[in-house]
Amino acid sequence: MKLKITPLNFATAFFVVLAFISWYYHASLVAGSKTLQWGGTIAIVYLVIAVAVFFLDTTFRHFFPETKRLWIVELCFIVFTAVLYLLAIHK
Repeated sequence: MKLKITPLNFATAFFVVLAFISWYYHASLVAGSKTLQWGGTIAIVYLVIAVAVFFLDTTFRHFFPETKRLWIVELCFIVFTAVLYLLAIHK
């Protein structure tokens, strides 16, 4: 199997690192003392998101075998998701 580096690989690594940081520091440094007991739960949520992004990356790889087209589709997906997230926070 040929190794392809894609944007969703970076996103998966980001969520795994975020899960480790939130588990190790109990998420209290980021969100304050209200989430002191939720560090493990937040880490599990980030790990579930990382697994979902990994599955999505694998699915995109099967549909788009060309690396250039794969990068374009995955970057468009990331931008679309970020825009939807920012619109949801704005309300």
